[in-house]
Amino acid sequence: MFLRNAWYVAASEAELGEELYPVTLLNEPVVLYRKSDGTPVALEDACPHRKLPLSMGRRKGDNIECGYHGLTFDCSGSCVRAPGSRRIPQGAKVRSYPLAVRYGLIWIWMGDLELADETKICHVPEWGDPAWGLNRGDSMVIPCNYLYMTDNLLDPAHVAWVHQSSFGNSACAEEPLQTTVTDAGVIVSRWMRDVEVAPFYAKFVKFKGNCDRKQHYEVHYPAQAIIKALFTPAGTGSDEGALHEHVFLMNSYNFMTPIDESNTRYYWFQVRNFDTENEDVSRQFDEDVRHAFAEDRVVLSAVHKGMANKRSPNIDLASDSGPLRFRRNLSKLIAQEQHGSLIPLTEQHTAEQKMEA
Repeated sequence: MFLRNAWYVAASEAELGEELYPVTLLNEPVVLYRKSDGTPVALEDACPHRKLPLSMGRRKGDNIECGYHGLTFDCSGSCVRAPGSRRIPQGAKVRSYPLAVRYGLIWIWMGDLELADETKICHVPEWGDPAWGLNRGDSMVIPCNYLYMTDNLLDPAHVAWVHQSSFGNSACAEEPLQTTVTDAGVIVSRWMRDVEVAPFYAKFVKFKGNCDRKQHYEVHYPAQAIIKALFTPAGTGSDEGALHEHVFLMNSYNFMTPIDESNTRYYWFQVRNFDTENEDVSRQFDEDVRHAFAEDRVVLSAVHKGMANKRSPNIDLASDSGPLRFRRNLSKLIAQEQHGSLIPLTEQHTAEQKMEA
């Protein structure tokens, strides 16, 4: 089940040219391409005649011609040519999807057209700010349901075992987590005091010795995550007031687009507060981050298979509090969307708290 009234990443700008580019999003086949002026277009990838994918056809200027009988569709999805017919057949049209270009990514709205609002796209306040360096990031397909990825991105503890050579170390194993539910999603965070700097970050921090480290894992509905990493010399970490002059800050923006129930396309990029113009640092970041995310890919693929074929009940741990709250609230949003309910989640939280009391 997917939340349809939301923005998802359909492709990166670099992936999309003038050639027809087929993708599957939320179980729907979509064909992307650019018009001659560079504007991206997204159409339902199925000719209404016999449902041959339009991506198997060809470009005709800014239009697409079906490769079966030549029905031709413009960028709005309207049929503009039907060879052999005196008039355009009734029903000869395909869906056109709203698109927006932001942060080097092409975003698509999969829900009701009248609800498409570009201001709802994830806000990246550091984008274009010269005080922040940019790691352009990448993407990969992960063979798992997207909710296993939101679980992972609300679980700071997993880095102690999955990422021992990169994001994690033994300091990440025991420190308790704090969970906060917001209107936008769920935040799981914690401070770790006077601990060793984890291997990935040790190459970049500007101070020596142990650190105070904050992990901030935040996921917005339906599948957008902001992971903030903060390292500062031991004894200087605080949520209030000025931080040490050598504080390390890295904010990672992560976007999950469900392909179907068993596969997810994962896009990401990071911003950092140091070596902002250093291309070697950016390149090293990109390589190391992709390596770490490949570690997640192995684990999440196996988790998906294990949960799909389980022979005994699974259990939940204390660290699952944030992921489970996120799943419950997302399920409510999907139910509201399907049944037309307008009950705000904040009111639902209040009702739940009264019942728990």
